[in-house]
Amino acid sequence: MNTISTKSRHKKTITSKTDGAARKQASAVLDVDLSPDISEGVWRISAAAILILGAFLRLFNLSLVPLHHDEGVNGNFLVTLVREGKYFYDPQNYHGPTLYYFSAVIPWIFRFFGGKAAGDNYGLTTFNIRLVTALFGIATILLALMLRKRLGAIGALSAAALIAISPGAVYLSRYFIHESLYVFFTFGIVIAALKYFDTGRSLYLILGSISAALMVATKETWIINAPVLLIALIATLVYFRLRDNLNPNRVSEYLPVADRVRMAVDRLGGPIQLTTIALVAFSAFILVNVLFYSSFFTNYPKGVSDALKTLNLWRQRTHEHEHPWYQYIYWLLQEEGALMILAGLGALIAVWRANNRLAVFLSLWSFGLLAAYSLVGYKTPWIGLNFIVPLALTSGYTLDVAFQKLREFQQPRAFIAIAVLLIAFCGYQMYRLNFIHYDDDSYVYVYAHTKREMLTMIDQIERIAKKNGTGTDTGVAIVSPDYWPLPWYFRNYTKIGYYQQIVPTNEPIIIGETAQEDQLKTTYGDRYDLVNSGIDEGSYPLRPGVDLLLYVRRDVKR
Repeated sequence: MNTISTKSRHKKTITSKTDGAARKQASAVLDVDLSPDISEGVWRISAAAILILGAFLRLFNLSLVPLHHDEGVNGNFLVTLVREGKYFYDPQNYHGPTLYYFSAVIPWIFRFFGGKAAGDNYGLTTFNIRLVTALFGIATILLALMLRKRLGAIGALSAAALIAISPGAVYLSRYFIHESLYVFFTFGIVIAALKYFDTGRSLYLILGSISAALMVATKETWIINAPVLLIALIATLVYFRLRDNLNPNRVSEYLPVADRVRMAVDRLGGPIQLTTIALVAFSAFILVNVLFYSSFFTNYPKGVSDALKTLNLWRQRTHEHEHPWYQYIYWLLQEEGALMILAGLGALIAVWRANNRLAVFLSLWSFGLLAAYSLVGYKTPWIGLNFIVPLALTSGYTLDVAFQKLREFQQPRAFIAIAVLLIAFCGYQMYRLNFIHYDDDSYVYVYAHTKREMLTMIDQIERIAKKNGTGTDTGVAIVSPDYWPLPWYFRNYTKIGYYQQIVPTNEPIIIGETAQEDQLKTTYGDRYDLVNSGIDEGSYPLRPGVDLLLYVRRDVKR
């Protein structure tokens, strides 16, 4: 392994105090290039291996887990968009439209070429809809690798690996919900801002603006994430300025504020160019939001005005899923304990050493988000993905510092041992959650999730439909008050009724709930038979507290 000493990684080409000040201002957010820890070949192989691993964990058997209630609702919006070309943003639904439009791309490609997946219309399959969120999860790993220059090669690889095998990051990337896209766009703002600062290229400012717009168009909680990012940036700059003011050896290297502003403006192209690009970026931000919320002008201006109502409506419902302030910390310690410990150490090291502005920013970002969301009564496990990514980045910094120290003491094998143990521990947790206990509600991320036995009921119905030759024309009356995500699994059936109560019907199949059992027997018992699931009392668990009953008309072949 090709290594370079810690001291040699710090560039020392300052020739005067003026040059030193200029160099310091040119690195206003970040300090030094920490990238050359390992050879380029080792970096590329390691980065590729992490991406491949992350992709495999997110794509393997992607249809294994039955859709959650919320996934079913999202799938219903998508079906309407793909088949009818209609999607109108509804502030009562809260979350934005980006998930549906990005997810519609694959089915629309099927439609464009006239293809149909077997037994399904235009590629609307469980794998395909989850593919989009999985791809954004993989792309988030890639963004972490782009921090090589600032976190060091070991730091960036460690952060990317921790995201790749995080139990929650894997689980939630395999969910058809907004969080995977939302976290990617939030992270994208940070990466674009760093690239713009490093290169001065206007393209990155515009990309950052677009990423911010997509974050806003994805989920209403941007009202939390955006201020936290801004506060973390300002706090980082203030902290380093105060630190340097208290250090007499560094005070003289600072230029007056007016000179610093002038130098920054000049470096970014001058006042005219900077103003022009800022206006272009702002226009892009507005345009992207208007395009998505107006359903590409098919619901304009109503969709845009509705988007402005969302925050107030969301605020009124923060009492739902209410948990104590420490709930996220408790959840994270259960499933992401390694990240919490490493990130906590990294935050302390970053503040104490004060030699890496990005590390301080990441610490403030991760724990600032955790604090902000903890103050809100509304708490669900999937919001944890917002913390997992910056916590993993801060943990990457911790591991980079550990690597440098162990290398100084000629103990690189100790770091390898730590890395192996960490990967084994996180990997074991990830495997048990994602591929064994994915519907076990004793696990944090399994929150009111659909039970795997529900798929057995779907298989029973499909078998009956095939045996009777009626296929997707088989009539099904769903009288259970709770039925999501069944609409997704019955999306191709043409004779489905969602009544939510006992009604007169002669459909071949009836789905009720155990709480209605007496009514079901009284109303349908003379013409229908209960199809025993072979589980417990013959019911099909939908989710905790909700068990379904399957009745089939006696003249129907079973």
